[in-house]
Amino acid sequence: MQSEPVASRSAEPRDSRESRNGSPQLDAVSLAIIEQLQQDGRRPYAAIGKAVGLSEAAVRQRVQKLLDQGVMQIVAVTDPLTVGFRRQAMVGVTVEGDLDPVAEALTAMSEVEYVVMTAGSFDILAEIVCEDDDHLLDVINKRIRALPGVRSTESFVYLKLKKQTYMWGTR
Repeated sequence: MQSEPVASRSAEPRDSRESRNGSPQLDAVSLAIIEQLQQDGRRPYAAIGKAVGLSEAAVRQRVQKLLDQGVMQIVAVTDPLTVGFRRQAMVGVTVEGDLDPVAEALTAMSEVEYVVMTAGSFDILAEIVCEDDDHLLDVINKRIRALPGVRSTESFVYLKLKKQTYMWGTR
């Protein structure tokens, strides 16, 4: 029988512990900070502190720890069309053998914005953002299909982006 960890005796609340799988286990205050930043990534730390019951300095420390742990990122999200990228596609990749080398190679490509290993019809899904159709063809035909282990690809070209959000909250 496994015993529960002994609680910290310090007066300062613990913002995270590691779970069994090695990922941070976040407390309610850290989750509330994340939700505040999902609503507005530029929200001042003082305003966040007021909402979650911490000082500005404590919020700043918590945010830095969440960033350092890779729990979250704070970035500007753009509409690719407005910044010169006219073609987006999701590419399903079927791999023969180990998925990791293919996933790592895709991750290293500047045009690839999203890589996920999946179960189902495809082994990997990769979202690609390109300047135009010729650029997309070059990425798929000469770079992705040329990777060792890639057996096939199927492209899903985006005609219109209707929704893109990163506000799924926390659980």
